Amino acid sequence: MLESFQKVKDILAPIIDNIPEDLLFDISRCKYLYSQIQKMDIEDRQFLNKTVEDLLYYMEELDASDIDMGSHGSKGFIWYRVQGKKRPEEQFGKLKYDETDLLIMNLLEEKQAKQFFNDRSLDFSFILERSGGQQRRLRATVYMDLNHVALNMRMVPAKIRPLSSYRFHKNIINSFSLKRTKRGLILVTGITGAGKSTTLDAIVDYNNKISNSHITIIADPIERVHNSQRAIVRHREVGSDVLSFREGAVQALRQDPDIIVIGEMRDPETIMTTLELTDSGHKVFSTLHTSSAIETIDRIIDEVPDEAKDQVKARLADVLEVIVSQKLIKGTDGKLILAKEVLYMNSAVSAAIKNENTHEIYAILRQGSKHGMHTLEQDLKRLYRANKISFEDAISNANMKKEFKDIVKYSL
Repeated sequence: MLESFQKVKDILAPIIDNIPEDLLFDISRCKYLYSQIQKMDIEDRQFLNKTVEDLLYYMEELDASDIDMGSHGSKGFIWYRVQGKKRPEEQFGKLKYDETDLLIMNLLEEKQAKQFFNDRSLDFSFILERSGGQQRRLRATVYMDLNHVALNMRMVPAKIRPLSSYRFHKNIINSFSLKRTKRGLILVTGITGAGKSTTLDAIVDYNNKISNSHITIIADPIERVHNSQRAIVRHREVGSDVLSFREGAVQALRQDPDIIVIGEMRDPETIMTTLELTDSGHKVFSTLHTSSAIETIDRIIDEVPDEAKDQVKARLADVLEVIVSQKLIKGTDGKLILAKEVLYMNSAVSAAIKNENTHEIYAILRQGSKHGMHTLEQDLKRLYRANKISFEDAISNANMKKEFKDIVKYSL
């Protein structure tokens, strides 16, 4: 990579050396640099792309989940996240901020660049070609950091994890299955990097293999492409195939779907759209950036205007089926291991939502094992007792730290 980086510097030097001195360090600078990229020889642009691809091949060798580069935060280095820990690859040397600005923006098509300049951030999917005609997909985010361009890419796992490996209770599996339940809302939640997309892919793949149906996936961006098996699977990427989550949802209703996947409930409009889809009698899967089942329910209710809260509570109590809230934790073997909280809708949970008593749900989770429910703390205890995680890592990841200490202490 040292030789590649030197050639990158040589290719970009004429552009950087001729940046107008009066050009401000803001988005206008990025626009200027992108205009110069468009004037480059095609061979030079291809070499810049190949350099990024080589960094991604190395990412595969490391079994890294993420790569970061660009702007002040990266200090000129390429960073990888391996088994949950992010670190710079200092052996590659350093690139200047303008060099990484150009290297990153060279990846963007003109339409994408315009969106980036307008929004100061852009999500897109990137396809890495491999030998034998195979491909690896990555989710990419380009954004501004102190007036320079930064990039994060996350590798989509090569294989879909089997749903059976999650050890869900049969009630939960039945709720996931279109063959068992034709409608309802299934949510997978967790912080960034918690494996939400991996779990959602496993649920989609399970239905793809067992049900003769139509699955529509609306996401920004599309991370994994599912090959149709017993189901026909459609993939609609926001920004390229459809203009918004809401438009995609409205259009999906005219396309004879059985399952609709909303990649992320990221704002009030998408939350309301998701509830409306489920209300219309469809099975809907989605994700949310929350760390527990209770927080998920509270977040959905809090996101909508006051005048709509009663309606949303009633809807949620009626359509919600399962919430899986998960975390990835360092295991005793150094690898990441999944810990999860599982809520299964029953009359007690429904009443707690309608009556604004979501604080009661934790006790329902704790006592609901026969229905397939458990708290995150109970799952952490299981992993700790099996020597799969340390006590320190268990307690640091517990949402209710005193609760975790108590259940460990009194179960000795």
